[in-house]
Amino acid sequence: MNRPQYILQPVNPYFIAFSLATAFLLNLMPWGRLIGVPDFVALVLLFWNVHQPRKVGMGIAFMLGILMDVHNASLLGEHALAYTLLSYGAITIHRRVLWMPMGVQTFAVMPLFVVAQLVPFVIRLLMGAAFPGWGYLIDGFVEAALWPIASALLLMPQRRPADPDDTRPI
Repeated sequence: MNRPQYILQPVNPYFIAFSLATAFLLNLMPWGRLIGVPDFVALVLLFWNVHQPRKVGMGIAFMLGILMDVHNASLLGEHALAYTLLSYGAITIHRRVLWMPMGVQTFAVMPLFVVAQLVPFVIRLLMGAAFPGWGYLIDGFVEAALWPIASALLLMPQRRPADPDDTRPI
């Protein structure tokens, strides 16, 4: 437990909105229907639910899910349910996850990502869609593998020094 502890600056609400909007725009790209492409909204949403559960909650998750349902022209509510369950799970375990090292965090959030992929999968099967194959569920594992990169990128603005000093070497 000799890891360096960073004192993070307060997060800017505009940065939260920018990161969620950027993730949504990445999901709008045409590569989103390929196998192995992560759900960027789920990744960024889970990050903010773990790190800022009072600012990004289940209401925002539900609204982003409705937007994804409209974009995908899928059954209205399947992504909303998946993102809401993802948000609930993240808020439930957020205090435990923050104390874990990054490698362990990856395995702690992996079930949440897999469940978020499994919910639309099951809903589509129940509604009579064709079986898309088990490769569809790989996206949850890819999202979990991207968790350390997303955490590092989204925490960068909070780790900058509060008072930049020209004489400081770093």
